[in-house]
Amino acid sequence: MNPKLSTFLNEHPELSLAIEVSVSAQCCELYHRDGELLRRYPVSTAAAGVNSKEGSYGTPPGLHQVAERIGEGVEKGMCFVGRVPTGELADIEGLAPNCRTEGDFILSRILWLKGLEPGLNQGEGIDSRQRYIYFHGTNEEYLIGEAASHGCIRMKNDDVIDLFDRVAVGTPVYIAP
Repeated sequence: MNPKLSTFLNEHPELSLAIEVSVSAQCCELYHRDGELLRRYPVSTAAAGVNSKEGSYGTPPGLHQVAERIGEGVEKGMCFVGRVPTGELADIEGLAPNCRTEGDFILSRILWLKGLEPGLNQGEGIDSRQRYIYFHGTNEEYLIGEAASHGCIRMKNDDVIDLFDRVAVGTPVYIAP
């Protein structure tokens, strides 16, 4: 577990879990505060690489925290627009690499991140929350494990539901290049 996560957890005894994302490995790990690895999930971070700048379509590095949990209890595959469920379900089971759909859908659950490092992922022109950086389910599950997003951390829908059900608002997230 990254030392910044350990420090954050020591300063927040009410929190018991931490998330570390490795952009280079395209994976996300969920840790208990004692350092025990609880879960490992494959993810898809930005096709544009690591970058905090607004308009870069990069995944922002550094220490973040879960600012909002959106979508509790909605059906797997529920489409969100503007963080509001549309009532439409994506056919994620039937999708394959040769059957692409239009758009980068936000599905199933959203964990909206807030940057905690001024000048890196917090502040004018680089703010992760203002850039709408999320963990979310995707209609392109076949791209999980590859850098393919527009900045968010995409997950398989079952995985984002599992992660969502485990973490609370305030959970620290460290995104490593």
